[in-house]
Amino acid sequence: MATDTIISGQSQQLMIHLEPAELLLLLRSAKAKGAREWAMLLLAYKHGMRASEICNLRLSNLDLKNENIIVARLKGSLRTTQSLTEHRGEPLLNELKALREWLRERRDDGSDFLFTSQKGGRLHRSQVFRLFRNIARKAGLVAEKRHPHVLKHSIASHLVSANVNLALIKQQLGHKSIGSTMRYISTSDQQASKATSSALMTIY
Repeated sequence: MATDTIISGQSQQLMIHLEPAELLLLLRSAKAKGAREWAMLLLAYKHGMRASEICNLRLSNLDLKNENIIVARLKGSLRTTQSLTEHRGEPLLNELKALREWLRERRDDGSDFLFTSQKGGRLHRSQVFRLFRNIARKAGLVAEKRHPHVLKHSIASHLVSANVNLALIKQQLGHKSIGSTMRYISTSDQQASKATSSALMTIY
């Protein structure tokens, strides 16, 4: 499903995310737009970053030699050092290649910001919103999925679907509390029963 219902306190909210096929359509559209757009959206997805966090990335946050990136989160989340990875099965997910392509094109304007505007200097989050909306529209995504925050929801949902340990998802998203990560969990009685049966088969 494209939306998961997450119960938080007494209220319910919809956490909209992209299906894997939709994400690839988005990245293909971003790459067609330019190396900057491809690298920007790919990093936002793989590291669960908000638009403002992408705008705040600096060249000094990158260490391509050791293949890692420092992600400075906002809203009280963790500052983490995460790996930059290739992806042998899907070239669109190769963030090392995406970053190297962008850095070859990036004009040296004296700014330390990784993603600069066409006029030079730091991108503003409103520019990221506009870029994302246009790229998502060209990718054929429905209107409610044309907001950059769907990328953070998407990586969380994809990792949960792949049964990645919640502690690892928490670290990847930079959450201070496991409760923030738990918002992405949506299970059914059938899933719980199947998991229980499988676990008991393993134990006994």
